[in-house]
Amino acid sequence: MPSVLIAGASGLVGNATLELFLSRNGWHGVTALSRRVPEVDSRRPFTHLSVDLRDANGARRALQDVTDVTHLVYAALYEKPGLIEGWQERDQMETNLRMLENCLEPLLGSGTLRHVTILQGTKAYGIHVHPMPIPARERAPRDEHENFYWLQEDYLKQKAREHGFTWTILRPQLIIGRPWGVAMNLAPIIGVYAAIREQEGRPFSFPGGISYVWEAVDARLVAEVIDWAGSSPHAVNEHFNVTNGDVFEWRNLWPGIAAVLGVEVGPDEPQSMAGYLEGKDEIWDRIVAEHGLRPLPLADILGESHHYADFCFAYGATEPPPPAFSSRIKLQQAGFSGCHDTQETFNYWLQDLIHRRVLPGPISREVRAVAAEHAATG
Repeated sequence: MPSVLIAGASGLVGNATLELFLSRNGWHGVTALSRRVPEVDSRRPFTHLSVDLRDANGARRALQDVTDVTHLVYAALYEKPGLIEGWQERDQMETNLRMLENCLEPLLGSGTLRHVTILQGTKAYGIHVHPMPIPARERAPRDEHENFYWLQEDYLKQKAREHGFTWTILRPQLIIGRPWGVAMNLAPIIGVYAAIREQEGRPFSFPGGISYVWEAVDARLVAEVIDWAGSSPHAVNEHFNVTNGDVFEWRNLWPGIAAVLGVEVGPDEPQSMAGYLEGKDEIWDRIVAEHGLRPLPLADILGESHHYADFCFAYGATEPPPPAFSSRIKLQQAGFSGCHDTQETFNYWLQDLIHRRVLPGPISREVRAVAAEHAATG
């Protein structure tokens, strides 16, 4: 039976993939590799390896006894503080390459590895440096700009030729999921922003720039594609774009998000999320106490995702950003037809974070209101 190692298991894609694979009976073993212990609902046991993949010796020691891995899902990522500027810095690219090397090399000696899945994204089409083709298609020639994707891809292909395993490379766009404190997940950022605005007596106003249309993908859907790719002959040595299958505009999502969070929408109020949320620690601590949330410091929830929010919301833009649409025709023609509704994606993960007492929701607000009323009446 196959055995899977998920690197970056506490991250956005890794967490959803771990949850999915633990629900599948076809896996002999599931090993999660990450610095933090992943938070999952499954009660099925799994092995967790606490590893910083930047440490080659530490990774080698941790993986020396992992000798039966047939599938590697590599979802680990290194990002610098401030996020966006680091995307074009060479040392960040080389760090991401070394991390993949430090994970993969110890697995090659056993001879059991059959398949590796790694992640790229629309930066493969140059979205961060120039307008990308519409729609972006996997068959397009490589966009020649410096990118750690290309360093990892070339290394992976070389090792695949030498050791006889196959690979699949996925290119999701704007992934939404559970983990907080990560580099690029907007769900916890939106929830924190809503709570702080309410605490300050302000409405849940959209903070971004000019209106534009975009795509997203549910982390659960990416996990389903990873599961499919590990065994489908149509996914062997192929690239696939991965999106929910619909499009969205932020202002159209905002009322549905507000309903889940139990807050009131207000008129647009453009402002930097990174600037607004920095320094709100005391306000957040009050929210945690009043709503009975888990005692997580604000910084532990934000990660670098508040910087990502400015990019995604087009804060400061006076003209619409260049369109960013990826064709998912190749994935569907290869046999994967799953899809998600993007409004439901945001609603689901916000409800998940409310359920985990990471964010306040309508119920905690009702309890807070009742307590305030009792205090006022004695």
